[in-house]
Amino acid sequence: MRTSNDSPRPDQRLGQRYHFADPDMDMFFVAALGWGPAGGLDIGQAFYVASQIEDGVGDSWVAAFGSYGDYLGRQADRWKQRGWKRAAGEARLQAFASYRSAWQFAAPGPQFASLYAKHQAAFAAAMSELAMPATFFQVPFEDKQLPGVYLQNADSEAPVVLIIGGADTCFEDLFLTIGRHLFERGYSVALVDLPGQGITQASGLHWRADAEKPISAVIDALIARFAAVPGRIALVGLSLGGYFVARAAGHETRLATVIASTPFQSPAELFALSVKSALAGAARAAPSPAAVRARTMTLWKAGASSPEDFIAKTEGMVADPSLVHVPFLSILGAGDSPVFAAQAHEWHQQIRSKLKEFVLLDETTGADGHVQVNNRRRLGQEACGWLDEIFRG
Repeated sequence: MRTSNDSPRPDQRLGQRYHFADPDMDMFFVAALGWGPAGGLDIGQAFYVASQIEDGVGDSWVAAFGSYGDYLGRQADRWKQRGWKRAAGEARLQAFASYRSAWQFAAPGPQFASLYAKHQAAFAAAMSELAMPATFFQVPFEDKQLPGVYLQNADSEAPVVLIIGGADTCFEDLFLTIGRHLFERGYSVALVDLPGQGITQASGLHWRADAEKPISAVIDALIARFAAVPGRIALVGLSLGGYFVARAAGHETRLATVIASTPFQSPAELFALSVKSALAGAARAAPSPAAVRARTMTLWKAGASSPEDFIAKTEGMVADPSLVHVPFLSILGAGDSPVFAAQAHEWHQQIRSKLKEFVLLDETTGADGHVQVNNRRRLGQEACGWLDEIFRG
């Protein structure tokens, strides 16, 4: 049932309730649906899994999506044995999507690591079985590694789009979110985890204010290994990635353009408000198990030990719009939180780019959710239209 959201939180990401009463669970169920057009779970599959989940109970979510990933993996194996390679690859990609959804509410530690390993194996197998021109690579950064995958377009001179996700992403799921859309529309695509994304926090890498530094390291690697051409590289940031790319836009000189959904110049403001709202809510009623898991995961990614430590560790996460001159596309869903909306509008107004555009997607588009979670195709269309104008005139 799709109903209105009458009490928005500072970190609201959907303007409507779609299926689950728990807002975090509803958000990531819509995300699972949104990956369908790019090869994730189909509608019937996603709703079957949802029927096995107890609203707000993270363990039931983990079990339902995890077991369905196992089921799809067995289906892929059977089809592969019969020589149905494409069908096997399609089922394997869906298995990846199911494992990826499963770990959203997993506990940090063995449970998360086990599901993550399954998703990694399924994604790599799917790329091979679907004959995708995918090269997995590692970017050296501060004595550790940032993992990613590069999709080489058949046109060796195609511009390169580097896509950076947010707080609840991994480089593989970016393939379903927007990477496949951009690749199929003529671009080479790089998908990479920055510190605190994917599973990098397990190796001691956490979110950082100076996101331009790991992004610069990634661009160095794209130029050295894949012959990316400075001035023909685009940068796309989603959710918290909208902050990461906003920082890079003010420092990195090798970019042709930057796209953010949404531009997010001060995560510090939102995080402080969200912690205050969560503590006030907890005083009135106990948070759901799913909400507790989500907050635990957030602390882990930020390298924080408590809500207070989280605020302290993220207080420096602010981007300066006065530094930005590169062509910039800002995308905002009208169902996003007032904090996201205010920051996006302010960013667009204050950046010094001579070429800039602001796209507001309302509920009639079906893409009014955070990062167009409810209509990923529209996200790809807006991004590709802008990129085509930048690179092809």
